[in-house]
Amino acid sequence: MTKTANGLAELIDRQALQSKLRAFAEEAGGRGGDLKVRARVLSALKAAMKDARSKVEKLLFEDGSGTACASRLSDVQDELIRAIHEFAVEFVYKAENPSSAERLSIVAVGGYGRGTLAPGSDIDLLFLLPYKQTPWGEQVVEYILYMLWDLGLKVGHATRNIDECVRLSRTDMTIRTAILEARFIWGDEELYSELVRRFDHEVAASTGAEFIAAKLAERDERHRRQGASRYLVEPNIKEGKGGLRDLNTLFWISKYFYRVRSGSGLVKAGVFSRAEYNRFRKCEDFLWAVRCHMHFLTGRPEERLSFDIQREIAIRLGYTQHPGMKDVERFMKHYFLVAKDVGDLTRIFCAALENQHVKHAPGLSRFFTRLTKSGRVNQKHIKGAPDFMLENERITVAHEDVFEKDPVNLIRIFALADRENVSFHPEVLKLIRRSLKLINAAVREDAEANRLFLQILTSRNDPETVLRRMNETGVLGRFIPDFDKVVAMMQFNMYHHFTVDEHLIHAVGIMAAIDRGEAGEDHPLSTDLIKTIQNRKLLYVAIFLHDIAKGRPEDHSIAGARIARRLCPRLGLTASETDTVAWLIEYHLEMSTVAQSRDLSDRKTIEDFARIVQSMERLKMLLILTVADIRAVGPGVFNGWKGQLLRTLYYETEPLLTGGHSQVSRDQRVEAAKQELAEALGQWSDRERTAYLERHYPSYWLRVPLERKVADAEMIRAADKARERFAARVATHAFEAVTEITVLAPDHPRLLSTIAGACFVAGANIVDAQIDTTTDGFALDTIFISRELPDDSDEFRRGNRIGELIEKALRGEEVMPETVARKAAAKGRMKAFRIEAEVLVNNSWSNRYTVLEITGLDRPGLLFDLTRAISDLNLNIASAHVATFGERVVDVFYVTDLTGQKIANIGRQEAIRQRLVQAVDGEEAAPPPAKRARRTALT
Repeated sequence: MTKTANGLAELIDRQALQSKLRAFAEEAGGRGGDLKVRARVLSALKAAMKDARSKVEKLLFEDGSGTACASRLSDVQDELIRAIHEFAVEFVYKAENPSSAERLSIVAVGGYGRGTLAPGSDIDLLFLLPYKQTPWGEQVVEYILYMLWDLGLKVGHATRNIDECVRLSRTDMTIRTAILEARFIWGDEELYSELVRRFDHEVAASTGAEFIAAKLAERDERHRRQGASRYLVEPNIKEGKGGLRDLNTLFWISKYFYRVRSGSGLVKAGVFSRAEYNRFRKCEDFLWAVRCHMHFLTGRPEERLSFDIQREIAIRLGYTQHPGMKDVERFMKHYFLVAKDVGDLTRIFCAALENQHVKHAPGLSRFFTRLTKSGRVNQKHIKGAPDFMLENERITVAHEDVFEKDPVNLIRIFALADRENVSFHPEVLKLIRRSLKLINAAVREDAEANRLFLQILTSRNDPETVLRRMNETGVLGRFIPDFDKVVAMMQFNMYHHFTVDEHLIHAVGIMAAIDRGEAGEDHPLSTDLIKTIQNRKLLYVAIFLHDIAKGRPEDHSIAGARIARRLCPRLGLTASETDTVAWLIEYHLEMSTVAQSRDLSDRKTIEDFARIVQSMERLKMLLILTVADIRAVGPGVFNGWKGQLLRTLYYETEPLLTGGHSQVSRDQRVEAAKQELAEALGQWSDRERTAYLERHYPSYWLRVPLERKVADAEMIRAADKARERFAARVATHAFEAVTEITVLAPDHPRLLSTIAGACFVAGANIVDAQIDTTTDGFALDTIFISRELPDDSDEFRRGNRIGELIEKALRGEEVMPETVARKAAAKGRMKAFRIEAEVLVNNSWSNRYTVLEITGLDRPGLLFDLTRAISDLNLNIASAHVATFGERVVDVFYVTDLTGQKIANIGRQEAIRQRLVQAVDGEEAAPPPAKRARRTALT
């Protein structure tokens, strides 16, 4: 882009600026080095830079061009450096009779060398000398650098002569890349030209393959650091996969290997077609626009497109809300489509490189060498597939018209790649993309095409990789149009780490890993159950389609089931198979919801869930589907505690579905539990045992496992002997990834609230709580917190420290409301989200308790505020279940009134809703009239 096109004179007038600076020096008698003059010069430069940048930002809003914005900022920077240099050599360090050594060339390198800058970019400069440094050169360089630093710019710089540049670039790849992008700014242009000539002849000419290998290895390492997927929902716009750095890498290699000086030169070199080059430019322009807006918005070199700025960037770029999709989600979909295009361009570029024999080709699940030892291409036919062949262990077509002759081959090639476990030749990927229009309604309805697709989906090899290739080439979206609607779709929340299409494909991969027995250590029950599934095909179809209706105004589970009923017969499923898949999709969130937010010791919970599931086969499939779905959300989302909750729900539901559940009465089960504990406490005296068995109410006997009952008994006995009113016990559970803390204390209405506050202050995340009361006025509360440390002994010490803080708070030595308020001051990234608080008061989910389900925006100290509000409402908490889905929290409490009854009064239910909504929003309410609230027996 030319200076005229940039409207550079309208941004910054260097001639006028230099005249102003010259006037400052002349007013001081030509003493440009005077401190007062320097201060005036700096002030003028700051004003000019601020004004120019303001105009650049305004132009960005007007024309929306990112590359133009980056170019304008670079040109403004050039003009500032020229003005500073001219002032320095004329009024500060003027050389009266300059020698041949007193020459200096100012050269832009790095991103600045490409003629593009973001508002917060580093200014990378090379001060080029003919020979060694001179005092004059050192003074001028120092003056320019200090002036730039005082302007608030981050400057990377080097001062070298030509010999040093050539020598260092041979051994240092970073320096070599910087000089590759060198661009003359000001000073002695002959020096710059000599550097370029020597660099081309002495460094670049004979090291093409070495440079390319280094840059591609650099790219792979960068992707590993930033996250291997280009579909991360908080992408790094510069360093992430599919970002600007990937386009830079292509350009570096182009300049180095093809000796081109601009992107258009790649078309002349035959690397890109004109259409592909236009895609390159559009991708670059969009990414630069986003990056420049990010820097302008935040006032810093922000490269991560985080949740807290995504919405504002979407608005700045002009995106609006559509039904089922927020403005920010439409913007992010565009971003991910651009990232996908960058991936396509990378593959096309690498294909051209391979024709020059400079690179190794990756296999599907391993690496193959591109050439045989003799250097010849190794070709062989594929048995039963005359239209295709293997070239150096990569699948390609036997003839250019393979897809035109039989469009089903566009599906068949992927099935063959999976069967033979080979990768794709880059040229065939280009041909596939150009042939997408051949996938029409007839191909979608073709029985053989659908059989091949189902074969890929249910493959025991590597269906995830093949489906990802189908998606990247566009075949998957053309063949399954409903899938195309979720390609590159992100959900604006902190729970999902990937776009919807990537989540679905990753979920298939996790299902396949469970199927192959590779997840036995993490998911033992799912690994065992999948071997007993009568029709594994249904699991794969269900997991592939479970979120396919995301982004629509209606519930995606119901809409997804409807899509499945339409699509499954096309894939060759029978009516009963279709019904099962549709049911799995409609209820794919049910098991996770019940396990994480219901009391699994409440029989009504299990009965209601069993009524939905109806059969053991569906229960098994739903468990495996749920595990794969949660695992595919992102790293760290599935943990041992969630796995334990799912297993508990499965084992509790199994007897009801097999007809093997006990008909023994509640009283009989209580007596059996007492007898079981009495036998376990055989070393106690009869009097001690008999007295202890009367200290608990029936609910305790029915829901607490024997191992914990024994530990509780020993703790209470020790506290009695020591005449202690407070006691705590810690147990670590490595596989479940939780730490259990049991607290014994005199019963008090704010006990759980105090415990929640202490845990928050200690940085502990409560995931579950069970509350019991003894007949002699003590509370026995068990909380489960997320595990933080890998070593059991370290985690045990952490649990003890938290227990000590809880005891301090209960003794009144730590005032919780003030401490929690101080700790909860900053909300961080949560501010980017808006979730309206919702409180459900439900009497049908339990026979014995009113269930409060509270949904809202998670924030520090929320559980403390909720439990304190529930205490203020004179409600007894029987159990608490905490589930967090990114920024969204679902806290469920099983409560009764002070007489142990459900909350039946409609007016009181409404008062509870209003008070708890206030608590979620962080609003204080006037305290109710003082009463002696007590936590009644859970009978």
